[in-house]
Amino acid sequence: MDSFEINKIVAAILLVVLIVVGIGKISDVIFRVEKPKTPGYVVEVTQVADSSNSTSKEIGGEVDMSSLMAMGDIVSGEKIFKKCVACHSIVKGGKNKIGPKLYNVVGRSVGSVSDYKYSKALAGYGKSWTFEELNGFLLKPATWIKGTKMAYAGLKKEEDRASIIKYLNQNSDNPQALP
Repeated sequence: MDSFEINKIVAAILLVVLIVVGIGKISDVIFRVEKPKTPGYVVEVTQVADSSNSTSKEIGGEVDMSSLMAMGDIVSGEKIFKKCVACHSIVKGGKNKIGPKLYNVVGRSVGSVSDYKYSKALAGYGKSWTFEELNGFLLKPATWIKGTKMAYAGLKKEEDRASIIKYLNQNSDNPQALP
């Protein structure tokens, strides 16, 4: 390709750019739109304080566990737990998967399954999986224990969390007394 052909290609590209920019400028002059002095309608924005407060209460652990646990049932917990089966086993003598085995989890120390490699956040958490801890963790795992490698968004419905906790509690050699 000689320099004359390259000049024609560059000139064509520049002409297209000038035409596009020029049409934009000309249309702004022809179709001038002025902003109205008073808006046609006002959008009122109200802050939803109740939902953020309830979430912070739940994450903060200020939940009445006895009333929460009354909402759930084991049969629903078993159905909901099917989401968890991809990463966790619940059977006695089960193996670790992507996540640790969850048999006997209620009352167990956080990060205590010996043959599972926990994140630093869970390994150093230093608490036990009580009903309150499980409720907070299942609501938003990443918010409850910052740095956890569990990439689950959480269970927003209180009934679902209560059902899962009851199901986890039932799958144990020594189920804990419900609050």
